[in-house]
Amino acid sequence: MVVREEDPAIGYTRDPQTHELLLQGQGQLHIEVTVAKLKRRFGVEVNLKPQRIPYRETITASTDAHGRHKKQTGGHGQFGDCKIRLEPLARGSDFEFVNDIFGGAIPRQFVPAIEKGIQDTRLRGFLAGYPVVDFRVTVTDGSYHDVDSSEMAFRLAGRLAFRDGMTRARPTLLEPIMNVEIFAPSDFAGDLMGDLNSRRGRISGMDTRGISTVIKATVPMAEMLSYEQTLTSTTGGRGSYHMEFSHYDEVPAHLHGKIISASKAERGEVKEEEE
Repeated sequence: MVVREEDPAIGYTRDPQTHELLLQGQGQLHIEVTVAKLKRRFGVEVNLKPQRIPYRETITASTDAHGRHKKQTGGHGQFGDCKIRLEPLARGSDFEFVNDIFGGAIPRQFVPAIEKGIQDTRLRGFLAGYPVVDFRVTVTDGSYHDVDSSEMAFRLAGRLAFRDGMTRARPTLLEPIMNVEIFAPSDFAGDLMGDLNSRRGRISGMDTRGISTVIKATVPMAEMLSYEQTLTSTTGGRGSYHMEFSHYDEVPAHLHGKIISASKAERGEVKEEEE
C-alpha cells in the first residue's frame, strides 16, 4: 500500500475468521484522513464500518452422540454410522480428535472421514455461526456396510453426530478479551475507571506517573469499539490508550440472544425464517 509507505503509522491486516480487512491507525481521525487520501489520490472508495467481533463457540458439558447416514439410491447405497463423545477442554485447546475404536467396528480408512465431517460442521458453528473450539471428540463405536460404506458416507455421519452432540453439550459463546492500558491526567482516573466498569471491564492495576495515571484493565473487545470517542470526550483529548488481545472468555448468558440474533441477521437467516 502506497499510503503505508508514506505513513508507517497506518497498518492493515485481514482477520482470518471474519475475513474483514482491518485498517489500523492512531485514532479515528487518522483513519478517516487516510481513507480520504485514498479516494482523492487513487480514486479508491473505502467504506468504513465497526469491526465485527470474532466470537467463538464452545461446549460446557460432556455427552455421547450418534450419527448415522443411510441412503438407498437403487444401485450402491450409502451407509456410515458412528458414535462419538464430546468433552470440553481448557481455553486455547482448540480441537482434538481421538480414535478409540476397537475390534474393527469402523474400518481404519473411514475414521479420518469422520474427523473431516466434524471439522466441516464445527467451523460453521452451532449457536450463531462461529467456530466451535476447546473440545475433544472421541470416536467410540460405529458400524459399516461392506458395499455401501464410503468416506463420504462417514463424513456425513460425522456431521450428524456432531450436531446431535451439540444439542446436549450445553454450548455457549466465547468473546475476545483485550488487555487495555489507558494514559490520562490523574483528575480523570475515577471517571475512566467507572466507565470501564460499565463496559464489563476488570481493573488490574493503576500507576501514577507525575500528574498522569496509567490504568490497566481487561475489557471485552465488543465494549471497546467506540472507546476512543468516550476517552476523548472525558479527558478533553488529553487521554490515550493501547490494547491488545489477551484471551477468550464466556459471554454472559443475558447477552447471548442479542449476539445470536445479530449473527443470523448478517447471514440472512432471520429474513428466510420470516418468509
